[in-house]
Amino acid sequence: MSRPRTLVLTGFGINCDYETEQAFEAAGSEAARMHVNDLIESPERLEDFQILAVPGGFSFGDDIASGKVLANKLRYRLGESFLRFVDSDRLVLGICNGFQVLVRLGVLPDGRAGMERQRASLTYNDSGRFEDRWVSLETCKNSPCVFTRGLGRFDLPVRHGEGKFIVESPEALAGLEQNGQVVLRYVAPDGGPAEYPFNPNGAMDDIAGITDVSGRILGMMPHPERYLYFCQREDWTFQKEMLEREGREVPEYGEGLKIFQNAVEYFQ
Repeated sequence: MSRPRTLVLTGFGINCDYETEQAFEAAGSEAARMHVNDLIESPERLEDFQILAVPGGFSFGDDIASGKVLANKLRYRLGESFLRFVDSDRLVLGICNGFQVLVRLGVLPDGRAGMERQRASLTYNDSGRFEDRWVSLETCKNSPCVFTRGLGRFDLPVRHGEGKFIVESPEALAGLEQNGQVVLRYVAPDGGPAEYPFNPNGAMDDIAGITDVSGRILGMMPHPERYLYFCQREDWTFQKEMLEREGREVPEYGEGLKIFQNAVEYFQ
């Protein structure tokens, strides 16, 4: 069986494209980086791919608002080609700045319908500063999300200045939870609700990632492409020592890799 193909967007300040490409390759996909302008010139090239990834970075310097300019570029220059991709049985992943782009587009949380009206946003961290730290995450069990299958509690790094997830009303938040669209939450070390710094940005209900109702589109603030291997943990030597003392196997891979493997396995 041929490997599913992943298109990783790059250009205009995106700076996690190489890591995202490597992550999909390590997971078994055939991945290719493509400049946004090249895709706009030949939007039919989207048809050659099963997965679209919008990586992290600072697209267009986060002018106006994080992800806004790139979102408008995709909305008005790709148009129906992008919508056909979203509507088909394919996957879309937005990480950090990519999450911001998908929210500005409106495809999160509402798919195609959301492009008529944006109901959620990612705004400035409550701390008023750029947050660069590791966080603990809990996967929501009732979510239909393809990417998070088989994951429970795990750690990933965050690196953002505008990561506070908000929605327009308490009713809208309740709707996301009822539909299983809240995929990831920040948690405290004891597994309880997170306060700063465990919730690094002040997101409503500790939300770190959401999906659409189909589970095929995922947006998340933490960076799974930065934790493909166990030795990428900030405390990996300590964790290795503890595992060895307990007679347990030291893993080779980090939980971030599983997110990309789930995407690849969806097509196999």
